[in-house]
Amino acid sequence: MKKACPKCNGTGSIVVDTKICENCDGTGYVDTFEMKNHFKGVNSNARAKFDLDADQDVPCEACDGKGMVDVLEDCSYCNGTGEITVCNDCGKRIDSDKNYCDECAEKQEEEKMKKQAEREKNQEKIVVESDITGKEIVYELDGLCEMSDLELNSIYRGKVTRVERYGLFVSLNNQVWGLMRTRNSSNKVGDYVFVRITQIKERKREVDMAPASVFKGEYVIKKVKKNIKRTKIETLDDSSMGNVVKVHGEVIQIQQTSGPTIFTITDETAITWAAAFNEPGVRMYPEIEIGDIVEVIGEVNKHNGEIQIESSSIEKLDDEEANKMKEYINIALDKKAEPDDVDFLIQSPVLDRLKPKMREAAKVIRRAILDGRSILVRHHADADGICAGVAMEKAVIPLLKEFNPDNDAEYHYFKRSPSKAPFYELEDVVKDLSFALEDFERHGQKLPLIVLLDNGSTEEDIVALMQAKIYDIEIVVIDHHFPGELITKTLKSGETVDGNVECDNEDIIAGTVAVDEYVDTHVNPYLVGGDSQITAGALATEVAHIINPDVEELVKHLPAVAVLGDRAEADEVEQYVKLASEKGYDREQLKKIAECIDFEAYFLRFMNGRGIIDTILGVDNLDKHPKMVEALYKEYLKRVDTQMKAALPNIKRVQLENGIYFNVLDVEKYAHKFTFPAPGKTCGFVHDKIVKEIGEDKPIITLGHGPDFGVLRATDSVHKIFGFNVNNIVISLADKIPQAGIDGGGHECAGSIKYIEGLGKEVLNQLLSEIQNMTNE
Repeated sequence: MKKACPKCNGTGSIVVDTKICENCDGTGYVDTFEMKNHFKGVNSNARAKFDLDADQDVPCEACDGKGMVDVLEDCSYCNGTGEITVCNDCGKRIDSDKNYCDECAEKQEEEKMKKQAEREKNQEKIVVESDITGKEIVYELDGLCEMSDLELNSIYRGKVTRVERYGLFVSLNNQVWGLMRTRNSSNKVGDYVFVRITQIKERKREVDMAPASVFKGEYVIKKVKKNIKRTKIETLDDSSMGNVVKVHGEVIQIQQTSGPTIFTITDETAITWAAAFNEPGVRMYPEIEIGDIVEVIGEVNKHNGEIQIESSSIEKLDDEEANKMKEYINIALDKKAEPDDVDFLIQSPVLDRLKPKMREAAKVIRRAILDGRSILVRHHADADGICAGVAMEKAVIPLLKEFNPDNDAEYHYFKRSPSKAPFYELEDVVKDLSFALEDFERHGQKLPLIVLLDNGSTEEDIVALMQAKIYDIEIVVIDHHFPGELITKTLKSGETVDGNVECDNEDIIAGTVAVDEYVDTHVNPYLVGGDSQITAGALATEVAHIINPDVEELVKHLPAVAVLGDRAEADEVEQYVKLASEKGYDREQLKKIAECIDFEAYFLRFMNGRGIIDTILGVDNLDKHPKMVEALYKEYLKRVDTQMKAALPNIKRVQLENGIYFNVLDVEKYAHKFTFPAPGKTCGFVHDKIVKEIGEDKPIITLGHGPDFGVLRATDSVHKIFGFNVNNIVISLADKIPQAGIDGGGHECAGSIKYIEGLGKEVLNQLLSEIQNMTNE
C-alpha cells in the first residue's frame, strides 16, 4: 500500500539550505510601474480616489517577494518519489513489490490455510449431510455472520433489497449483501431467492452472486451461526450502542404493539427488551412462548431512553442447551434473591422462631421481582392491614425500579388492593384472577405472585385460595388471625409430632394448619406457638425490612401504628411503640394515626389510596402529615360521638350466672347506617366504653348484631378464664344449626358471624346458650 513519505510530506525533496534570489538580487522585487499610465481614459472623479503619482513595485515570482530561495535535494527516504510502500496490515515500511511485511504475510498465509482447512471440513460435512438426506443444502446466515464466513460456490438464501436493470441486490443478513447479476428478473423487493457465491472481494467489501437453483426443488436449510461469546444483559450500556450481540435468556413477557413485537428477556444478571418487526402489528416468532429459553441476536439500541435489542433473529435453544441455561439462570437468580441477614427491629422469641419462614417469604418476593412477575398485594382494609400493605409497597417498589427496565414498573408490576373482609373472599379472588388472566392474554405478563397480608390464614380463605391455585399461582400469606388447630408440630429437637400432642409453645419451631395445603409460604405466629398480639402490620414490616433493608428508617414506626390500631397487648407492642418514639411519635399520636387510617379506609373502600394513606402514615408528604391527621381526627371523633349517642342508651346488659358480663346491641335498629363507624367498629367502641366502666380485668363480651350478622368483642379475661374463642363458637353454632348457613371467624376475642336472616333469632339464642354454658377452665 502506497502512502506519502513522512520525511518530505510527499514532495520528493527536502530543504538543505537557503540562498539570495538571483532573479531579484535579494530585493524581493523585479520592476516598478507608474500607476497613472494605467488610468488613461478614466474620468477625473475616479482618478481622484488613487495616488497616481506614486510608483508601484512588482514582487519577484522566483522568491515570492522574500529575497531568499530554498536549496533543495532529492529525499533520500523515498528516493525523490514522494511515496513509500507500507504493509497493508501493520503499516510497517516494506519493499515496493510487496503488499505485506514478512510477519503479516506469514499470518496471512496461516489464516488462509486455516480457512482452507475449514472449507475442506465444511465441504466434507456438506457431502455427508447431502448423502444422508438426499437433498441439497442451502445455507442461511444468522445476524452475526460476516463476509469472511461465506464459502465460495455454496448456495445461500437471501432477501432482495433493491432491483436494478443490471441485477438484484440481495441481503444475506444485516451485515452481508451483494449483487446478483441477472436481467429481466421477475423478483421484487422482499422476495427470498437462492444465490451462489461466485466471488468474495473482502478489501472492497463486495460479494458477487449468481442465481442458483436446487436439484428437483429438494433442499434443506442449514443455519450458519457465528460462534461468538454470549453477552450478559447487565453489561449492555451506552458504550454498547450499535454493537451486534448475542443474548441467551428466558422470555418473561411478550407484548404485541401496533408496530413491533416486544419480548422481555431475563438472564442471570438483568432484564432487557428485544424488539422484532416484520409488519406493523403482526406477531413475530409465534412459536415462542413465555417461559421459553431463547437466543437473541441483534443490534443494541435505545427506545424511549431505555436500552433494547433490535433483533435480527430470535430462536429457541435446543432442549439440552435450554435446560442447562434454565438451571443456570435459576441458580443465579435464586442466589440473587437470597436476602441479607438483617436483625429484627425488636427482640422477640416468637419472631426468632418465625425467622426461617419470614426469610423464605422475603426471598419469594425478591425472586418474583427478578423473574419479572407482577406482585399483587391483598390486605385487610384496617389500620393493621394497611400498615402491612404500605410497608411491603415501600420495600418492593425501589427494587422494581432497580431491576425492571420498565419506566412504569411500579404501576405495571405492583398492585396493592384492600379487602373489606378479614379473609380472602371469593369476590376478591375473582377480581384478581380476572385482571391477572387479562394481563397474561393482552400484555403477555406472567401470572402474578399473590401476597396476602392480615388475611389468608383461616379456613374461610381456603375456597378462594383453592381457586387461585388452579392456575398454579404462587401465594404468600403473612397473617396473625387464628388459623385453626395445628395439624402437626415441629419441635426444637427436630421431631415432628401430631398437633394434639401437648408441649410448651416455646418448643414449637414450625407447625402446619389446614390452609397450608393451598399456600406456598405461610407466616403466622400461631405456627410457632405464638398468638395474635404480633399483628400482621408488624410481621409484614419485618419482612419488608428483610426484603429491602434500606427502607428501615422510612417504615420503622408502622408496626406501632398497626399494633395499637388492632389493640394488641404484649411486650413486643411496647418495643414497637418505643421504636416509633425514635421518630418523634408518642403513643397518643400513633393511636390517632391508626384511627385516622380506619376512618379513611371506610371511604376509600376498594381503592388503595396510595398518596392519601402515605400522607396519613407519614411515609410521604411529611409537610402535610400533621394537618391531615388533625383534620381527619376531628371528624373521626365527631362521627364516633354521634354513633355512641344513638347506641349506648340501647345496650342490653346482663351478668350471667358464670360471671360473664354479656352486652347486646341491635346495630340495625340503634345505630346510624351507611356511615362511619360501620357495625363492626360500632361494636368495638361500645365494648371499649363498657370495659372502661366495669374494668378490663372483668370477663366482658359484647355482641352487636343485625338481621343476618353478629359482631363479637371480648376481653382477654374471658379467653384466659373461660377459653373463649370466636372461631370455636362459630364451629359449634354451625354444627348445631347447619341449616342457618353459619360462617365467620377472626381472632380469639374479636370476630364476626354470618347467618341466614330467617334463623337469626335461633342463632342468637344458641350463641347466648354457648356463652352461658362456659365454665372456668
